[in-house]
Amino acid sequence: MVWTGTWVAERLGVELIGDEELPALLGLALRRNPKRAHLLVSSVLGKHVPQRPSVVYGSGLDLGRRVRALLGDEEAARSVVLGYAETATALGHAVADGLGPAPYLHSTRRPVAGVARAGGFEESHSHATSHLLLPEDPKLLAGDGPLVLVDDEFSTGNTVLNTVRALHERYPRDRYVVVALVDMRAPADRDRLDAFASEIGARVDLIAGAAGTVRLPEGVLEKGQALVAEHEASGSGTPVPVPVRPVEAAAPVRIELRWPEGIPDGGRHGFTPEHRAVLEAALPRMAGSVAEALRAPSATEPPVAKPRVLVLGFEELMYAPLRLGTALEDAGHDVRYSTTTRSPVLAVDDPGYAIRTRLVFPAHDDPADGPGERYAYNVAGAGFDAVVAVVDSTADTPALHAPDGLLAQLTAHVPRVVLAVVPSYTPQVSDSEAPERSSMLPEPLRGPAFSSYAPEEVGWLLQDLSDVELEAPTEEREEAIQSGGAHYAESLPVEYQPSARYQELFHTALEGSAARIARAVGTVTETVLAERPGRVPVLVSLARAGTPVGVLMRRWAQARHGLDLPHYAVSIVRGRGIDANALRWLAAHHDPADVVFVDGWTGKGAITRELAEAIRAFEATEGIKGFDPEIAVLADPGSCVRTYGTREDFLIPSACLNSTVSGLISRTVLRADLVGPDDFHGGKFYRELAGSDVSNDFLDAVAARFDEVTGTVDTDVKELLAADRTPTWEGWAAVERISEEYGIHDVNLVKPGVGETTRVLLRRVPWKILAKRGADADLAHVRLLAEQRGVPVEVVDELPYSCVGLIHPHYTRGATGADGKAVVSQ
Repeated sequence: MVWTGTWVAERLGVELIGDEELPALLGLALRRNPKRAHLLVSSVLGKHVPQRPSVVYGSGLDLGRRVRALLGDEEAARSVVLGYAETATALGHAVADGLGPAPYLHSTRRPVAGVARAGGFEESHSHATSHLLLPEDPKLLAGDGPLVLVDDEFSTGNTVLNTVRALHERYPRDRYVVVALVDMRAPADRDRLDAFASEIGARVDLIAGAAGTVRLPEGVLEKGQALVAEHEASGSGTPVPVPVRPVEAAAPVRIELRWPEGIPDGGRHGFTPEHRAVLEAALPRMAGSVAEALRAPSATEPPVAKPRVLVLGFEELMYAPLRLGTALEDAGHDVRYSTTTRSPVLAVDDPGYAIRTRLVFPAHDDPADGPGERYAYNVAGAGFDAVVAVVDSTADTPALHAPDGLLAQLTAHVPRVVLAVVPSYTPQVSDSEAPERSSMLPEPLRGPAFSSYAPEEVGWLLQDLSDVELEAPTEEREEAIQSGGAHYAESLPVEYQPSARYQELFHTALEGSAARIARAVGTVTETVLAERPGRVPVLVSLARAGTPVGVLMRRWAQARHGLDLPHYAVSIVRGRGIDANALRWLAAHHDPADVVFVDGWTGKGAITRELAEAIRAFEATEGIKGFDPEIAVLADPGSCVRTYGTREDFLIPSACLNSTVSGLISRTVLRADLVGPDDFHGGKFYRELAGSDVSNDFLDAVAARFDEVTGTVDTDVKELLAADRTPTWEGWAAVERISEEYGIHDVNLVKPGVGETTRVLLRRVPWKILAKRGADADLAHVRLLAEQRGVPVEVVDELPYSCVGLIHPHYTRGATGADGKAVVSQ
């Protein structure tokens, strides 16, 4: 018998090395993927290759029994099993069945309205990377018993590392067991998992059906991509284009399964041993309904005495159709089992290739990430007399029944198609049973695990997305943002790497302005304390520009008054508001009346308005009162707030850089597939930039000047408290005027002040810079950045700011300079 990896191995030189049973378990195929062209195709998983249900289910049961033997009965009873979407949802469920008393949960790529997200992680090599965890009972993952993680294969171990890292931060435990059909990691990857286990202080065991490695010759990715392109261009890798049966196709027959009421359709929201017992009892009856439909006469095809049947599951819905298949097989039917998939794989009709045929059809479950192609492999031309297509009710849509839909594709190639619909399970959690959402939220992230700040300096009310690829080229981001195709908070700019000349300029600016900044820090801190006599303020900085200011204010209060002010950093996004979950957490741990929001500076006041509106909306929806929407800032050149250190627009060196002066933390991220309704907004910790980090240098340089400015601060505060500090919104008026004068007609593209202008030059596509005549002392870094990006600086009079940055209006790629032509950065 020809090994189903022969075709790929001969053309690319890929080799499987390891246990002798590997060739029987794995074949090879090719796919269009920028990270990994080859695909290991399991013959016992029941995803791409139809297989007997008893073999598929038995593989998982056997692994589960091995886990039980490893843990012992007592620990097995305390364990929870977690499977990976989409390929391992049934495998993980079978492992849980073999383990015995363990509840089961699988990750999902389908958000479910109203269901709180208990976590998430990334699968770096996958074509669709984001996993959600949506248990009906949020306590499911919160126990301290062993967590058993199940995937079909381990290629690098990255997915497991990402999962354990994400879950261990929220739900730490002492033991993990990692389970797979095959372990194909290289020795370095095995060492990495061992080192990680030591790092978190937990035991991590691994159980696999077989082990080995994949030997990849140099350049295999490029060769594989070229081979895929060649076959797609020639048409040899296209789906089966026409029906293989000359007779008129019969319409699909819908059957009533009578799925047991209240039993989940799978492990998306959790599946308990009690659920398992009810399902086991109902399986023979449901299999009987399927068998009756297979025996019924057809208008176009006579019944076959013993038909060859394929039970075809649907993406993540793998366990329910698998168990229907095992029940049919137990009743004496000739059954195979596989499922549809999101994964695009090249089809080559060769005995030495794992994917012989491919059916292509549109997605039919209204996926959150939008429409797209879906696939069924090795179904057409496989000699099946009947297909039992099993979908959940969410996927029983017009698209399923459309002329180009899955059912039409199946009826074109298989004599008889039976449709069985399993009701999609909707978790029912009453208000009395649901825990407070704030109690489900994790504790703040702190350095050195997240940020280069000392742990007592700030707690970040964010979720760590450090392992997610979020960066996009500046020009692509700008075009997407201005076209309405994306929000600025859905991606991150590539971190600016300062030249030696620019770094020197930063240190010069810091040395020259440290005392001036110390004076502003002291003034704003003393004003905050004076406005709240007898209370201890809780500093809540707006990440990330506000965070260095919050740390400095905390240091001032400690040095001058011996106060240990709590300090947290939260996310606020223009157009989306402040992180409501962060507010819930704060309200659960502190009196909202003590919270003081802190930012670095004001421009035109957009964030000031955003915060005020967000607090109003939060109070209306949550019923939690007491948060003061006022912001305390270091510099208020736009005259947008009442509490400030100065209203001069001068260089604050923390505006000169990005993460390397802000604890190595990115700007915050808010994207629906990464941030669920009960998650903190996201952020990245750029550990790899530690060699360029000047975050603590900045703090120390300013704090070192506190003593010398104390007297001046006392005078400033006395004068401020006696003065009329009502905001005039002078900056907003100036921005509106500039927007019209320069034909921009969008105030969001006008960024006033030194800090905002610097951001434009570092993170957006600048059009031109307006510089106030005589403000050169604070603009050396602005002029350097403008020079490097080929952006003109226009000197103007009567500007309420030292400078204003104008983002290129109506940006398209190639339009970078003031003349709309491309400019080469220096």
